[in-house]
Amino acid sequence: MGLIQAVKGAVGGVLADQWKDFYTVPAGLPATAALFAAVPQGTNAGRGSNTSGSSNIITNGSKIVVPEGYGLLLFQDGAITGFVAEPGGYEWRSDDLNSQSIFAGDGIVTPLIKQSWERFKFGGQPGGQQQAFFVSLKELPDNRFGTQSEIYWDDGFLNTQVGAVTRGSYTLKIVDPILFVKNFVPASYLQPGKVFDFTDMDNAAATQLFNEVVGSLAPAFSLYTNDPGKGNRITKLQQDSLGFAQSLSAAVEQGYQWKSDRGLAIVKTAIVSIEYDANTRELLKTVQRADALSGGRGNSNLQASVAQGIQSAGENGGAAGIMGVGMASGMMGGIGSLQQPVAPSAPAAPAADDPVAKLTKAKEMLDLGLITQADYDALKAKALGL
Repeated sequence: MGLIQAVKGAVGGVLADQWKDFYTVPAGLPATAALFAAVPQGTNAGRGSNTSGSSNIITNGSKIVVPEGYGLLLFQDGAITGFVAEPGGYEWRSDDLNSQSIFAGDGIVTPLIKQSWERFKFGGQPGGQQQAFFVSLKELPDNRFGTQSEIYWDDGFLNTQVGAVTRGSYTLKIVDPILFVKNFVPASYLQPGKVFDFTDMDNAAATQLFNEVVGSLAPAFSLYTNDPGKGNRITKLQQDSLGFAQSLSAAVEQGYQWKSDRGLAIVKTAIVSIEYDANTRELLKTVQRADALSGGRGNSNLQASVAQGIQSAGENGGAAGIMGVGMASGMMGGIGSLQQPVAPSAPAAPAADDPVAKLTKAKEMLDLGLITQADYDALKAKALGL
């Protein structure tokens, strides 16, 4: 009875696999799907007449449609035999006995007899395996990274080590599908119905990538902040998704050879947050103050501060307070020595020797308590030539 059943199963399998099929992308795929098997239209939409065909045999004359943004990998007995990167419709042709079909004009008696005999030797199953897989050539989004504790790197602008906790996401692209499948995708995903998704936390291979990205964050920050072309500012990180992506991709490649060994590359990043440690926050505050007090703006702030100090000294300390401020600043003319250098400008025209202006200024100084009445009288006499 076993022999009869084997023959029956072999012949039945051959007849079922004679039908041409229409292969396409499965329905309901997530946007982050990277690799998945092509499915016959009858499986995908339930309208096909052939419901008993083998899942690992593609009949000659079958059509495979490659959508935009995807590539097609062809397998024969586990080996990659072809790759298509251009979208469009393609017809499957193979010299393998299992693919020959009376509906494709391959003959009637001979293919049936040969296929039945081969399948009989394998207990009614095909003696070969043919598969078609789609691989995404798009940017795959929502690949997240984050650190639970501070990471540290040497910062060229601050000239010291800085630390931060950070999190964000990046887009990933398969730049070499053949390398990707040969060197990285586990064999368990090269089966019908399986979907390789980088965001699937149950995917051990995807988890490994996550760990490698986290391990590359500190070198990536160092590469970015120590690149003179980036201005050496960590404050630019959140605004420069492409620039930091290049630094992160370079760090990952240097540490783990994603592109050269696995055919993967990081394209863009989005840093959601950077929380600097206490020392780094203090350093950034100091840098911000220095930036705010640089150049002409700093001179204005400095002069206003000194003037406020003189006024406060006059109000609170009388002549003694003013004398102390005057000694520190060289009276009013000493403020100039505290100014920061600014860009040179056109020389100002010399002020006219106006006695009225001199007397007005002297009166203001008298009213502020900066000079005594005797000093004022002396200046008045000199200005009027008395």
